[in-house]
Amino acid sequence: MKNVEIIEIAKVCHNVNKAYCEAQNDFSQTSWEDAPAWQKDSAMNGVEYHLNNDVTPEMSHENWLKQKLEEGWVYGKAKDAELKTHPCIMRYEQLPKFQRTKDALFKSVVDSFNS
Repeated sequence: MKNVEIIEIAKVCHNVNKAYCEAQNDFSQTSWEDAPAWQKDSAMNGVEYHLNNDVTPEMSHENWLKQKLEEGWVYGKAKDAELKTHPCIMRYEQLPKFQRTKDALFKSVVDSFNS
């Protein structure tokens, strides 16, 4: 798949995540256009991983977690790019349902482009 298509799928995934968060009264997500490069790169990495593998939501999270740990991120109560802290730095089964749902939505969006 071309890089442009990966970017477009990542953008849709990001926007679905933003919409889901807002439906849960979480307005912390920026638009794709305003998202920092590290966040866009993370989404594109997730899209490529899904397109190249038969992935479950759990595997998607574990792939994301591996990338974050390799980049030096650690658990923190708040997401902070400068401190590299994130509240989802944990095993999938430890995530709150709200966070696990975001992994399922990501998978569904990518799968909808890969049929």
